[in-house]
Amino acid sequence: MKSTNEKLNIMREALKSRKARVMIIGLGSVGNYLLDYLMSTADEDLEICVVGRNDAKLQSDVNIVRVASMIRRQNKSTVSVISNVDLTDVDAIAEAIKSFSPDIIVNSSRAYPGLKYGSISWANIRAYGIWSPLAIRFTKNIMAAYEKAQSDAIVINTSYSDAVIPWLKSAGMAYPDFGSGNINHLLPRIKFAVAKEYDIKDYWNIDITFAVAHFHDVVISKEGHTEGVDMLIDIRYGGKKLEPDMKKILSECSIPMPVDAKRNQMNASSNFEIIEAILGAVRAGKKTKLHCPGVFGEIGGYPVIVDGSEGEVKAYICEEHFTLNEMRAKNRESIYLDGVENVENGVLTYTDELIAKVRKAFGVDLVKTVAFDEIDATAAFIIKEIIEKNV
Repeated sequence: MKSTNEKLNIMREALKSRKARVMIIGLGSVGNYLLDYLMSTADEDLEICVVGRNDAKLQSDVNIVRVASMIRRQNKSTVSVISNVDLTDVDAIAEAIKSFSPDIIVNSSRAYPGLKYGSISWANIRAYGIWSPLAIRFTKNIMAAYEKAQSDAIVINTSYSDAVIPWLKSAGMAYPDFGSGNINHLLPRIKFAVAKEYDIKDYWNIDITFAVAHFHDVVISKEGHTEGVDMLIDIRYGGKKLEPDMKKILSECSIPMPVDAKRNQMNASSNFEIIEAILGAVRAGKKTKLHCPGVFGEIGGYPVIVDGSEGEVKAYICEEHFTLNEMRAKNRESIYLDGVENVENGVLTYTDELIAKVRKAFGVDLVKTVAFDEIDATAAFIIKEIIEKNV
């Protein structure tokens, strides 16, 4: 597998003579929102391909987006469908990748569709890491197919990338370059709160650099506090560093949100932001700061720069305000509270605290460790013994 920077520069050269190609694997709510957002750019130099199992559903979902975008006079990107692709079938996925030859692949698939896992876990165990085997279940198949197809596409993963991407990397497998969502969902909330505190009208110009894992996305968003953990966060406006009362700011981040699929507008928007940053860098030499979980196989969430302003395109973790070691340590502290003790050598280790909580809440003995070749069996166990008994 080539490095992210190598793939970005391969894309830069290729797009000098053809349109950009984005493949969306899995057209659930995240995929549908993302397709709509991409069509809304009215980008004539963009080809989109959606991949999934059910041909009738895929065609129907694509049709409504195409018609709606045409009404808005934005339907300028082409959209194609590759159906009858079972995400348990590596060969079928590989064939789909080969046939479209994408520049960017977005994995928006889910092992158990139609359910926000957090609706079960947060109320009972206040931790999301338990779902890691489900989050990686299809991702590992897609990455195996990616290698088989000898693709050089940039891959974006949507499901619990804080642990999923490093799990793949630690197992010596091909792994997604970027993760979407999680940490990124907090930034707008913080900007709104800071703007209110300082009476800033152009709140979109508030610049935040933040490093933290998934647990704190949830606990801050839902409860407005950090569970006693200090945050690595830098806030600036107009080049000036702001130092508000963070306890007050974070308390105001707990704002009402839907708990159904409408929440996936945020994850789809995170995917869209990454795609826009990549295409902006390779096609127009732009420089953008993102916040991504699991980026480059790191545990947790990090600030990332995608930069095409100096000719050669590069992506890297931003260390302008915090060192990489500081950010790694903070992310370990955060993801531990999510029930993940470690991800190393292809093995995910749950915390003892999570195991005790699962036993108390669900009457189930969760394994301490999940080796890479035990992912499917563990995911099936969690679906049968926890999800299906609690939905």
